[in-house]
Amino acid sequence: MKTHIIDDVETIESVIKACKVCFVGMSDSEGTPYVLPMNFGYKDGTLYLHSGQEGRSITILDNNPKICITFSTEMKLICQHPDVACSYRLQSCSVICEGKVEFEEDYDKKVEALNIIMAQYVNRKFTYSTPAINNVKVWTMKVDKFSGKEYGVRESGMLTEEL
Repeated sequence: MKTHIIDDVETIESVIKACKVCFVGMSDSEGTPYVLPMNFGYKDGTLYLHSGQEGRSITILDNNPKICITFSTEMKLICQHPDVACSYRLQSCSVICEGKVEFEEDYDKKVEALNIIMAQYVNRKFTYSTPAINNVKVWTMKVDKFSGKEYGVRESGMLTEEL
């Protein structure tokens, strides 16, 4: 089984849209990594996230806005032969996005970002109270770099079992 590079934007975007959670990695001023699972929205090369107004991530990002966001589709355990340990592999796709976070302060743009986030999960419109909009921290990240991989690709004619 092979690992293939995903290099076309359409496939990368389909992997992102298939995910329900992303993992946001950042590094504090001492180089200590910090990774958070977050819900998200994606549209036109920009990722949207939200959080509380304060916390460890906000402190880190105020000093170093560079982040890395990782997505991974649901994993399936497959093998070429059930009695051969080395033939087992997880089959999935992953995407890594790099860029810099900016915090959105404009009220209407925050509403737009929240709608993009909600569209990742449900197909309906929402309204938000003024306190909800004022109290949420909206993160935007224009993706500077995408990379993707597909793991556990079955070769033509290869017999594999899904477990």
